[in-house]
Amino acid sequence: MSLTESWDRYAAGNKPRRAVNAKGDTTWLNWTQYADHGPNESVLGPVAGRRALELGSGSGSNLAHLVSLGATGLGVDLAPTREKVARERWGNLPGLEFRTAEATAFLRGTDETFDVVLSIFGAVWFVDPDTLLPLIRTRMAPGGILAFSHLPPGGEGPKPAGAGLRHDRTPDQWERTLTGHGFSDVRVSLIDPPEGRAVGTMLVRALVA
Repeated sequence: MSLTESWDRYAAGNKPRRAVNAKGDTTWLNWTQYADHGPNESVLGPVAGRRALELGSGSGSNLAHLVSLGATGLGVDLAPTREKVARERWGNLPGLEFRTAEATAFLRGTDETFDVVLSIFGAVWFVDPDTLLPLIRTRMAPGGILAFSHLPPGGEGPKPAGAGLRHDRTPDQWERTLTGHGFSDVRVSLIDPPEGRAVGTMLVRALVA
């Protein structure tokens, strides 16, 4: 089974995000693996008027929230099922588009630049950072921000068969890796899990000079 087929099978078994969260919002950004938990889009600073790219955009809900705040957004996901679900749910939202593509192939093939790049349990976790990060860096506008989240090293989480290695790194390792690839002001935080849960979330943010 190919990598795309593995991810597509995994995606097909996932339930889409609920239509309304606990606060009654119809769009929201969630960095963690838990509903209604953790920081919001303020991690990215103001997004109105900015071009956002999500690598591993899933059902499109996080990116749709940024677009609802005035950004324009492009979501890229390896699984065709993800694009189909995202288009069905968010296809009528102006300024938002989705594509099926492998992250490094997309970045090598595009001439677009982006002000915001995000990956929430997405490509940054599953693609070799020493390959992916330089490609991201070349497609980011000056003053751009990269932010991504995934489980801390040693955390357990769902992983489709054949999806490849997860690239778990400690906060210090992420800081060295990002700095080495031309990013600055790297900030890594560990978000505690909600009460009764054992595994938190690692959130990483870095800037482009």
